[in-house]
Amino acid sequence: MLTAPTPAGDEQRVAALHSLNLLDTLPEERFDRLTRLARRVFEVPIALVSLVDENRQWFKSRAGLDATETPRDISFCGHAIHGQQVFEISDASLDPRFFDNPLVTENPNIRFYAGCPLHSMDGNPLGTLCIIDSKPRQLNHEELETLQDLALMAERELAALQLATVDELTGISNRRGFGMLANKSLKYCARNDLKAALVYLDLNKFKPINDQHGHAEGDKALIVFADLMKQLFRESDVFARVGGDEFVVLLTDTDKLQAEHLIGRFQEALDQYNATAGNPYTIRFAHGVVDYNRFRHNSIDSLMADGDKMMYWQKEHTALGKLDGRGSRRLK
Repeated sequence: MLTAPTPAGDEQRVAALHSLNLLDTLPEERFDRLTRLARRVFEVPIALVSLVDENRQWFKSRAGLDATETPRDISFCGHAIHGQQVFEISDASLDPRFFDNPLVTENPNIRFYAGCPLHSMDGNPLGTLCIIDSKPRQLNHEELETLQDLALMAERELAALQLATVDELTGISNRRGFGMLANKSLKYCARNDLKAALVYLDLNKFKPINDQHGHAEGDKALIVFADLMKQLFRESDVFARVGGDEFVVLLTDTDKLQAEHLIGRFQEALDQYNATAGNPYTIRFAHGVVDYNRFRHNSIDSLMADGDKMMYWQKEHTALGKLDGRGSRRLK
């Protein structure tokens, strides 16, 4: 058996898949109708929308198969995602890559496989729309086109999900995407008795950037701010743009003091950008930090509400001269 290769850049591909917040979710009619249709059109016992994660392929939709996932190293879809066209195996029992694969020698006894890669909006291969038969066969030209058309419909559904959870300008999560990810993180923290802290950030004097230098410069400032968040915060942290110039970060296994330290590092990176970018304006922000309390915060929305209050408290005290503009108290 030839294990599906793991090419360079696979971490980026997997990250793009995870950003959809789709893995391990409930079945959805938008995908199920496509696998039902594929099963009928091609008269095959199995049709799948398969998403290839780091170590598994997970089935967002499955018609004719009970299993919800299989290991990536024995998957056919793990091979299919590396091409642009339909990956077709007419008889897996005769193919040196698959003849001793347990999916061939055991249930579901795959002989025929055809999978069309599904891509994210930025071109990362996420998985396939595939059809499977226990009998050898080969698709003709018209059938190949039909499978590609169905895969394109599945890609459009994936794109709709991506647009619904990702901020189009900055490429990080939007409020909806943040809510989905952050609620999962909070449940994990509550279940494992871990600390968490939320940071609410708001750009200071953002409106004058737009008014004096144009909306293109305002967009540039937002993109820079989001890019620095990507660079400075940890993989386990969940962050998003939740309003015009408002951002939020959920830091797991972190308390308020540790969160302030991380924000200090973020501020240093922003200071360095401001000093070297040569912009006619300076990007600054106010922030509020709140410790997660599972008895007080029954949802991410209640935690965000407290973070928002803390952020506005800091803004008011900065305006009154009690803070230095970076969130630290002035020394008297």
